[in-house]
Amino acid sequence: MAENNQSADAISNMEAGPAGDSMEDVEDEEVGVQERVIDDKVNLVLQNPQVLASLQHQLDSLVGQQSGYIESLPKVVKRRIKALKKLQLNHTKLEAKFYEEVHQLECKYAKLYEGLYEKRKDVVTAQIEPTDSDCEWESSEDEEEEEEDNKLAVSEPQGSVNELKEKAQLEDKEEENPPGIPEFWLTILKNVDLLADMVQEHDEPILKNLRDVKVKYCENPTMGFTLEFYFDENEYFTNQVLKKHYTMKCEPDESDPFSYEGPEIFSSVGCSIDWKKGKNVTVRLVKKKQKHKGKGTTRVVTKTEQNDSFFNFFNPPAVPEEGAEVDEETESLLSADFEIGHFFKERVVPRAVLYFTGEAIEDDFEEEGEDDDNEEEEDEDGDYDPAKDTKPSECKQQ
Repeated sequence: MAENNQSADAISNMEAGPAGDSMEDVEDEEVGVQERVIDDKVNLVLQNPQVLASLQHQLDSLVGQQSGYIESLPKVVKRRIKALKKLQLNHTKLEAKFYEEVHQLECKYAKLYEGLYEKRKDVVTAQIEPTDSDCEWESSEDEEEEEEDNKLAVSEPQGSVNELKEKAQLEDKEEENPPGIPEFWLTILKNVDLLADMVQEHDEPILKNLRDVKVKYCENPTMGFTLEFYFDENEYFTNQVLKKHYTMKCEPDESDPFSYEGPEIFSSVGCSIDWKKGKNVTVRLVKKKQKHKGKGTTRVVTKTEQNDSFFNFFNPPAVPEEGAEVDEETESLLSADFEIGHFFKERVVPRAVLYFTGEAIEDDFEEEGEDDDNEEEEDEDGDYDPAKDTKPSECKQQ
């Protein structure tokens, strides 16, 4: 028995490692080392920008991948789908005609709006003083004033109330009475985040002279619109009107007709600003030292660089020719420019007073919130495969 025990101990010692570990522990340790080596190699590969870019491209290509249900359908069913696509194409063509007529309707009503916009401009610029009937508008401020008067009537004798009212009226008469509505358009630009980012501190003294913004529609065959910014005489430039034209296209893209969502802006053209000497806020003078290569002497030269300014809006980047490659920065600038032009046309000009008071900004914020909620509810899967739908149908009793 003793010999047997010694034999078993010898076998056990043979299976143990140098530190007395079992064979299983040694194997686990070797696997761990191998895993760490693999991890190190993977991390090293992932540090390569080219590898990362390739991986990102492959991942992007997987977004929105279909489940394969459509490809698995019989040929006769695919043939019917082609018929539906042709119907869809005809629908898109009709939709384009619809938007053409909508544009004609916009042109018609733009002429009807002109009288209202002209009167708005006259009030803002103090050309006319609104009559009492023009100012008949119930607001929350009026309600607050009425509540305050009622409180005074309850807490004070009638004589005291009358005295207080007379005093308030006297103070109103002594109040400063500026002409029109000061800084109307500047306030609007600063109220809207999309536009406020464009306005620099050195732009504000100029924009205080902005007295009106108009939209002029272009009728067929060329669809588009022009934004017109009217300025009072000022010390910065001689232009009375700064214009920017946006050209739109209504036809679906022949190469991708099903992406059509209505008319879209595809180019814009600004105007030249006749700056007075030393008043151009779109450029800045920068002094730089230059060293002569041969002589080793240095001199100071003055160069002009582009400066951030609202008035760069009138000098948009040129739209590349069809088929030409567009760099990411130019594409981003064009996209932002088109968005701003559309925003002026659709929101700012028609609802100017509400952007001045801030009421329209609250409405825009609520609409954006609703859109975000809808986006979260959208299904991110590709095509629906009925064969994979295992959820039982629900029955609702009336």
